[in-house]
Amino acid sequence: MTVATPAKPAVRRPVVKPDRTILLVLFFVVTSVLLIISHQPGMMKSLGPFGDVLRNKVVEALVVSLFLANVLFAYLWKAANWAKLLVGIGSLLFVLPLAGQTDTSLLDLSIQIMIFAALALGLNIVVGLAGLLDLGYVAFFAVGAYTWSIFASPRFGEVLKYYGENPGATGSGTLAIGLVLTGVTAGSMLYIRGLHGRMAPTRLSSLSFLLAGFGLLSGIILVGRSILVLASGSAAAVASGINPGFFWLFLALSIMAAAIVGVLIGLPVLRLKGDYLAIITLGLGEVIRVLANNLGLYTAGSQGITPIGSAPVPWFNSLAGSLGFRPDQYSLLFLYVLVLIVIAVILLVNVRLDKSRIGRAWVAIRDDEIAAQAMGVPLMQTKLIAFATGASFAGVMGMIFAAKQTFISPESFNLLQSITVLSMVVLGGMGSFSGVILGAAVVTLLNLRILPGLGEASANVPWIPQEVNPANFNRFIFGSILVAMMLLRPEGLLPNKRVARELHHEDDQEDESEDGNASGLKQGGDVYSAGLATIKEDDRPGGER
Repeated sequence: MTVATPAKPAVRRPVVKPDRTILLVLFFVVTSVLLIISHQPGMMKSLGPFGDVLRNKVVEALVVSLFLANVLFAYLWKAANWAKLLVGIGSLLFVLPLAGQTDTSLLDLSIQIMIFAALALGLNIVVGLAGLLDLGYVAFFAVGAYTWSIFASPRFGEVLKYYGENPGATGSGTLAIGLVLTGVTAGSMLYIRGLHGRMAPTRLSSLSFLLAGFGLLSGIILVGRSILVLASGSAAAVASGINPGFFWLFLALSIMAAAIVGVLIGLPVLRLKGDYLAIITLGLGEVIRVLANNLGLYTAGSQGITPIGSAPVPWFNSLAGSLGFRPDQYSLLFLYVLVLIVIAVILLVNVRLDKSRIGRAWVAIRDDEIAAQAMGVPLMQTKLIAFATGASFAGVMGMIFAAKQTFISPESFNLLQSITVLSMVVLGGMGSFSGVILGAAVVTLLNLRILPGLGEASANVPWIPQEVNPANFNRFIFGSILVAMMLLRPEGLLPNKRVARELHHEDDQEDESEDGNASGLKQGGDVYSAGLATIKEDDRPGGER
């Protein structure tokens, strides 16, 4: 038996990326010029054949995609900081609004991409970090949208009118009873919860907690109904919705409402995991849509709610007017800037959470739930925080979506939306913030620009039958992309480093052997561990060797 001479581990030289400052700036200038020209009808007419090429829908979609790639390249490429700032700020704050001045569909597309990016970031916390497969995520998006839509539309006046005509026995006495019931039952629940913290729960205490919860729900319903009956005299005053100035208050309320629904849904289902959790969240997501369909008094059922107001911002309108925007473009431009700010805040919250104790607890649960529990991580509480955090992002974006669309219906929140957001997370890379934003941009561009552009371009080609129009095959194409990603690049387009290491652990081991780190394998002798531990039955201890 021979002992292999320990070899020095091979030192891997760091990969030096070439500086691409000039290339980045040139790419930004060229794509910006192309984007502005391709959205100026008068300028394209003067360009002759080149203008005809730019008018082609496929070419236009390609130009938009290349322009948005500026932000990606500024993030990925090695370049001077001033160039990255120039490209990032110039693309999002100057070139896009300038091009959107003549074609508001470009602003609309940008808002849609950022809304889906925020949704993907929220789902990434639940699926990518905490490892909880949620197929009903769009339910929280719907909660945020309906929270604002009911109050900012004529629907609120209809609700008050109904309660004014059907008050029943409800009055100020009912309000007082509801408030007392709510206070007493809420206090009882807090007391029982504190009792459970000091001693083991008994069957009687658990039953008391459930009873108090039922009483709390009854109290809230009584208070809500009483307020609506007492306020029914103001139905005419809010015939077109509440004062739009409440928009800012409802931004916070939509976050809270979605987070509360996330906790309420999470409490009974988070004891499950894997496929069981996916199936039950899928069902609960559909329950929200069915409720929106059947609660016609509040949601107008399948007819949907319209028109939905937005925030009045006079100083912003003056600024937009001075920049040459038309009055009908003020609201869209304001929502574009608002979404830009909100997604920056969401991204900052994501990064801070990922580096915090709660972020590490999510990853621990995703990797090994039993080990995480053994290390003292409270499973239910940590999972509920993930659910509530992801839901709150969806809630605020649901409200902005409703304000942009000015119309929502239950069909705006079907299962396909949940699957689409999940495909963004998988395509970009689970657990990777930059990856899910890229995934959201790619899927949204495919869905709203590239496939419709291909469909429109192929519509005039006689040998292509209309049955194979690419715009009708978006689900098939998304499914094919997901399957291809799982087979070829399961870590996603921009993977999280931790996830990539886990998925390619075996490959790394083989690579190290190839690089010479396990040189004993190439020398043909027996290989021992670094500590010379016994590895065979008749082997002597390392010290005797």
